[in-house]
Amino acid sequence: MKLQYIIIYVDDVVKATVFYEKAFAMKTRFVHDSKTYAEMESGSTTLAFASQGMLESNTGIPAMTGVKNCFEIAFSSQDVQADFARAVRAGAKEIRGPEQKPWGQTVAYVQDDFGTLVEICSPVIK
Repeated sequence: MKLQYIIIYVDDVVKATVFYEKAFAMKTRFVHDSKTYAEMESGSTTLAFASQGMLESNTGIPAMTGVKNCFEIAFSSQDVQADFARAVRAGAKEIRGPEQKPWGQTVAYVQDDFGTLVEICSPVIK
């Protein structure tokens, strides 16, 4: 098995792609004409956004506008301080500024408009 997609259900798919372009310098790969699904250029695992309505139509789970996500995604960065600052300027909520961890990694946390916790971190030193 291989992790293929991470799909975040949001209230506004286009707003999510615009935010991730500004905050994390990602590029939008695809937005469906319906504006209910989009994918970002994110390497071998696709980061995608889908509307709350798509959640309901695909799974039968009622759409829950405003429900906050209960997971985090992490982006590896060569300059955590600069990438953290860019995300905050773009509107990300500052959760915890960059700090050096005992194992040598620098880690910071922000939250997007839809409640997703986003870690910005230096590569793990092995």
